Amino acid sequence: MLREFVDSTGIAMDGAALAARLERDGYLFVRGLLPRAAVAEVRRQFLDLAAQGGWLAAGQPVDAAIADPARACKDPEPAYLEVFRPMWMLESLHRLKHHPQVVGLFERIFGAAVLVHPLLVARNIFPQRDGFDFTTGSHQDRIHIGGGPSYACWTPLGDCPRRKGSLIMAEGSHRRGVLDFRLAAGAGGLELVEDFAGSWAGSDFAMGDCVIFADTIAHKALPNLTGELRQSFDARYQRLSAPIAEVSVGTYGGMCSWDEVHAGWRADDLKYYWRRQGATVVPFDRQYYDRRDAIAFELGARGDRLARDTLLRIVQRDPDAGKRDRARTLLARLDAAPAA
Repeated sequence: MLREFVDSTGIAMDGAALAARLERDGYLFVRGLLPRAAVAEVRRQFLDLAAQGGWLAAGQPVDAAIADPARACKDPEPAYLEVFRPMWMLESLHRLKHHPQVVGLFERIFGAAVLVHPLLVARNIFPQRDGFDFTTGSHQDRIHIGGGPSYACWTPLGDCPRRKGSLIMAEGSHRRGVLDFRLAAGAGGLELVEDFAGSWAGSDFAMGDCVIFADTIAHKALPNLTGELRQSFDARYQRLSAPIAEVSVGTYGGMCSWDEVHAGWRADDLKYYWRRQGATVVPFDRQYYDRRDAIAFELGARGDRLARDTLLRIVQRDPDAGKRDRARTLLARLDAAPAA
């Protein structure tokens, strides 16, 4: 059973009340936090790039976001990243995470200066169908982020009813630390072992609605049961005084440099802003990734294709050359094996 989110729109200007509710539930749902027009502009640019990449159905208006199921792909496949890379580099996308209405809300919650993480996540989720399901399973962000405590702000690029794949939260799960996980086929490549029955809450999202949540809360997406691309972005925020892991000051998956990102921007104010703020950058704690990778190597050696996405991530992103070579070898074996 899915409960409705507790709506925090009415206390959005009360920092103490927001902080107390965030501590209690692990999330805040705020309607209209981002201006609809600002989100719509990012959505327009995403859809234009999706159309250019052949992701949208021919003969349909681009704004309708109707996906071409024959072109369904997912992160971290090269076919996906080719279209996604220019989306992630958009100045308008990065500027949206700095919107004063969001940063101001975190300033009220923290009662202190805010650091907006340079790294952000954006998703393009094709509709679920036979043979393709990239629904994000239950997971915690903490293992991907490291550093000090941080909080995500997730918003869909467009209206997102539950049947389109909106995000849901396991209320109160943020107080239990990092939980046991396994590999999964959805976005992020991991899911928690526990099912959190009876704890899930969610809502339909209108464009501009946001859910803010702690990096240890269990959360997941509902399946995209429409014919449209479900597009979203989430940025992360923390106190400036807390350390930030080096992975969170990098670009997504290291697929480009910041100089490449900034080269196409019209304004300079957000270029390397975290350096000017004096952010304290610390090494990324890889203990959870090492555990994930060990699972992938074991599954890959057994010919289990569930390991494939994690092996791709190792090849694309891991700093250890030996691990990258091992992952390439297992990928080649998986791809050469006949389909089951």
